[in-house]
Amino acid sequence: MTQFLQVPGGTIAFDDNGSGPLVVLLPGMLDSRRSYRFLAPLLVEAGYRVVTMDIRGCGESSAAWDDYSFEAQGGDIPALLRHLDAGPAVLVGNSYSAGTIMVAAAEHPGLVAGVVPIASFVPNLPEGPVKRALLAVIGRVGPYVPSVWGAYLKTAYPSAPPADFGAYRAASVAALRERRDAARFYMRAVPMDAAWLDRVTCPALVMMGTADPDFSDPTAVAELQAATMGARLSLVEGAGHYPQAEFPAEVAAALLPFLTDVTSGNDAATMGDVWELRMSSASR
Repeated sequence: MTQFLQVPGGTIAFDDNGSGPLVVLLPGMLDSRRSYRFLAPLLVEAGYRVVTMDIRGCGESSAAWDDYSFEAQGGDIPALLRHLDAGPAVLVGNSYSAGTIMVAAAEHPGLVAGVVPIASFVPNLPEGPVKRALLAVIGRVGPYVPSVWGAYLKTAYPSAPPADFGAYRAASVAALRERRDAARFYMRAVPMDAAWLDRVTCPALVMMGTADPDFSDPTAVAELQAATMGARLSLVEGAGHYPQAEFPAEVAAALLPFLTDVTSGNDAATMGDVWELRMSSASR
């Protein structure tokens, strides 16, 4: 059931299910919390309280905001945790929201037990050909054209689009027609300042699909992030930009041991060495 939180500038939509240690899931730009519709039940079943929230301008959150920046949205997370009187939480953020959870972890370390960036951007690395083409089209026809986003989504699930992908994509495209301000910002957003990574002190798990079309070399991007943060690394074989929807079982299999270590205080969760786990689509 959708709940709402009023914050300065608008309303954030979220839902809250299960009981146990808290995990907060944030979708990528121009997506909704339904991106976690397959992963969230697996985490609830494993004994976690799972909150999924829509970011500014997306899903059921308010359509128009004055500020969509990482810094502003990083403040929405602690506001939600205080509203729920809960935490510390493990934060999972896909794509743009991976930057948002880094800001929250850096600014509010007492509220964040761990972070899991999925398909996160690192500054100064080359974009993939699909991303370059998308930005070129946006530069000519404007960032609010739903058909451009719809075309991109067809490339973002290269191996195993879910059974409801057609309906999900159609709903995502339709939503953009009412959210042009948000689309304009997100389509032109720049990667998070890498300095935020240096301020994150909690355990981290970097996740990346090996076939993510947004990056020219997804594995290299993920390895750089993990090395920078002293994080574990999980590469989801064959997954695109949304592994949580394309391979939810594999993502859960990589995520649950990390959650166990973080929430139990296991020293393994804070080791500085990079841990690598390759999840193969063949294991499905």
